[in-house]
Amino acid sequence: MALKAHLLLIWGALSTLEGSKLWEVPSAPRPSLNVTGKLYWESQCNFQLRHLQDGAQVTALIPPRLEGSWVSTGCEVRPGPEFLTRFYIFYPNRLFKALQFYYRDGRCHEPSYSLVIKGKLRLRQASWITRGATETDHHLHKVGIVFHSQNTIQEFLLQINQTCPQLLSGRGSWVLGSMYELYSAKTGRDCRAALGFSMMELSILRVEKHHHPQGKLVEELLLGDVHTDWSQRTMYRPTGYQRPLQSAVNHVHPCPICGIIFRSSEHHPPILPLHPQIPVSLHGKWVSWECEVRPAVLFLTRYFIFHEHNNSWEGFYYHYSDPACRQPTFIIHAAGHYISDGHSTFSDGGTKFTFKVTQARVTPVDKASVQLLNSSKEGTCGDSDQWTIGVEQDITGTKGCTVLGIKLPHKEYELFKMQLDHKGRLLLFTGERPTDGSSPDRPQKRPTSYQAPLVQCTASAEQVDRHDQLVLASRSEKSILGLATWTPALVLGSCLIAGF
Repeated sequence: MALKAHLLLIWGALSTLEGSKLWEVPSAPRPSLNVTGKLYWESQCNFQLRHLQDGAQVTALIPPRLEGSWVSTGCEVRPGPEFLTRFYIFYPNRLFKALQFYYRDGRCHEPSYSLVIKGKLRLRQASWITRGATETDHHLHKVGIVFHSQNTIQEFLLQINQTCPQLLSGRGSWVLGSMYELYSAKTGRDCRAALGFSMMELSILRVEKHHHPQGKLVEELLLGDVHTDWSQRTMYRPTGYQRPLQSAVNHVHPCPICGIIFRSSEHHPPILPLHPQIPVSLHGKWVSWECEVRPAVLFLTRYFIFHEHNNSWEGFYYHYSDPACRQPTFIIHAAGHYISDGHSTFSDGGTKFTFKVTQARVTPVDKASVQLLNSSKEGTCGDSDQWTIGVEQDITGTKGCTVLGIKLPHKEYELFKMQLDHKGRLLLFTGERPTDGSSPDRPQKRPTSYQAPLVQCTASAEQVDRHDQLVLASRSEKSILGLATWTPALVLGSCLIAGF
């Protein structure tokens, strides 16, 4: 019996490292007067939350060191929707070259056009608005475009004819693969408006070092978020971040997509491999895999539980005052029901949902939050003057909490998608929140892009079996394409449901 238990422990540890069906990880033995030498287990969900709240594995570089190449780790989705990958190079003399590759599909397999952006970047001071960020000044020298699709040329010409007709004068037919100048600081030409183009993402930035087990180091570059309203994006000064880029040298290994993007150019855009589309199945538990930063200076982690048998859900939103999620402020526990509205016709791979929030509780965990909640008007946020640190209050009876911007009952129109990461883990992407702080409470305000993904930490047996099949299919594709690995040597040689 002892031998069997020992073998099970060994198998469990190996299974956890390989990401198989075992969804629990060992924690350090807890001191006890009665029990010695035993290995205790905690759920993968609690382990991940504790890991995030500990924050010991992430450090920020201040001032940030940008020199080198930075690449996307997958197909990115911007509001619109726009599908793209990025490859940015920063030089020691403060010059930079940014390549943005746009696509017609949500898996970044059908290139549409490439942008080549050249300019100069100067670091300024620590941001007074977004804690942990560095403010910058950027000056663009040139912006060029290379088309990879004849349909894109026709669509672009229609926009150019309305916004910048001088670009068409004296020019013959447009050719695929040729470079065309959209902007030049030297000549004064500026036809960027046709694309709604902006590099305001360079206004703030943050470089993080992630220290993984076995001494692995990953460096990430976080650039400013893009406004969810197209008409505001060219003037918007970011206060949050978009999906991070990874260092071409210190990256998650293996990262096949990183290698594809690193070896690309404006004339040869990266074409990402086609992986199976994953139907959205929410049942189970999902947790943030990183400290999340939202516009308007919100730092939080999330933990969701979905029950598909009765379409109910509950979510825990852990709010913090710092970008490393080490200083908790308050916790929101919300619950309600949801229904699926079918596949999205405009966002490739997305599924529409409608969520209703009917109950909510709040737990303040620092003095500032207690003072804020106790200052609320009577009848607008639980029992006024009764808030204390660590004590949860139900705010359903007061129809929410005005000072926290929570209104009950509440309905939101959502967009979800699922995909596998490089380790075969199942990720859940929820809709990006409106930048102006409003809620997607109408169908026309349904998100068109996504925020940071959640990782599944428990699942049903059926989901585990389906997950294993998807992983096998994904690995087979990588093997066929010869994309199984990418090493540093190769690089050197070449609201509610989404969060209140």
